[in-house]
Amino acid sequence: MAEAPWLSIVGLGEDGPDGLSPASRRALDEAEVVMGHARHLALLPDLDCDRIEWPVPFADGLPILLGLRGRRVVVLASGDPFWFGAGAVIARHLSPGEWRALPGASAFSLAAARLGWSLQGTVCLGLHAAPLSRLRPQLAPGQRTVVLLRDGAAVTELARYLVGAGFGDSRLTVMESLGGPQERITKAQARALPDTAFAHPVAVAVEIAGDGAVLPGASGIDDRFFETDGQITKRPMRALAMSALAPRPFETLWDIGGGSGSIAIEWLLAHPTTEAISIETRPDRAARIRRNADRLGVDRLQVVEGAAPAALDGLASPQAVFVGGGASGALLDDLTARLAPGTRLVAHAVTLESEALLATWAARLGGDLLRIDLAEATPLGPKRGWKAAYPVVQWRVVL
Repeated sequence: MAEAPWLSIVGLGEDGPDGLSPASRRALDEAEVVMGHARHLALLPDLDCDRIEWPVPFADGLPILLGLRGRRVVVLASGDPFWFGAGAVIARHLSPGEWRALPGASAFSLAAARLGWSLQGTVCLGLHAAPLSRLRPQLAPGQRTVVLLRDGAAVTELARYLVGAGFGDSRLTVMESLGGPQERITKAQARALPDTAFAHPVAVAVEIAGDGAVLPGASGIDDRFFETDGQITKRPMRALAMSALAPRPFETLWDIGGGSGSIAIEWLLAHPTTEAISIETRPDRAARIRRNADRLGVDRLQVVEGAAPAALDGLASPQAVFVGGGASGALLDDLTARLAPGTRLVAHAVTLESEALLATWAARLGGDLLRIDLAEATPLGPKRGWKAAYPVVQWRVVL
């Protein structure tokens, strides 16, 4: 039988060793060193080994752990270490043969067991160190979520967030110390959460209800979702741009000339694995892009202040690029030299000069040219008439 790795990552529940599998018990019995949060270490009986409390911030514990190579080490984690836990962070610093994981029941599994919810139909989020706005794309009546929070005070913050977003009717089930002797379950509407001190570790199950604005699943969300100074790709044009950009899982977008960030934000809303970098010259607009991204739950948006092409140096390579304004021959020269073959490039032009530029480049590289004329019904005296927007030319090409 092969020798066990030097490191075992053991998922520990609130019932302590009582809930451990035989393999996890053996790992603890054979350990020379046990590392973990003070709360986890306190759940253990007396063991003939050294105990090391994992420091805060978490990253400070990694050099300590790596310095223990050559000894039998157990790291204690909550429940399933690889579901919003420490497991993946630790594993990134080790070779595959150095470690093994011995997971316990996750907080999500325990919550589903208390509520009778199917996990495959429930959105599970770990918001220990992430903003509550990560919930924003999930705020739709009927959606069920289970959220792990950093502490008891965050339960009140969650209720206030839901009320502020127009979903104060949402039903909360607050679950403290799931699976342990101190387990407590409290049910309330978000708008009527009792003035109670909740204790960590805490999970909250949320059944979304209310009449707040729901983010649609299609491209071209309403302009009112964005804070803007007027520099924004409007909803119909944005829907056409997103169709041309065609976001796919695990892809990265460069949004050159971010404005209000609407293109990059919609790209990120398309799939949770997408990434986006918004390049914006004006600091006030860059700050606005960050606020829009944070509010709409896609705080992973990277905003770079500066002018392209210089600001593009050192950025992660994209699979798609959007030039919403300010296209120039110099920028297109740089992009076509810089970008990898297969990159999708979409550029919009409004002025005659930029239209001519895109037509020239389309003749050189191919792709599709689309002229978009839109008109909106607006008041005209006591009746209504059509008010035309400036026509936009879209060039779409795969390099």
